[in-house]
Amino acid sequence: MSSVAEIEEAIARLPRQEFVRLERWFVAERNRKWDAQLGEDSGSGALDLLLREAEEDAKRGKSRPADEILGQS
Repeated sequence: MSSVAEIEEAIARLPRQEFVRLERWFVAERNRKWDAQLGEDSGSGALDLLLREAEEDAKRGKSRPADEILGQS
């Protein structure tokens, strides 16, 4: 299988249990890649501007606790 279309066709033919297994693998793989990218960006300083902006917002009172935003106060 070399094209996305071929992969999509193969996935569409999977039995339900195999599809669920693939779905779980895909979510875990996506999360692993996201974590790796976040680590790279953090280590390179690419996120420093966002951190400074968040710190400035907090100093100006423009932020709220996450539990308040999520309605878990």
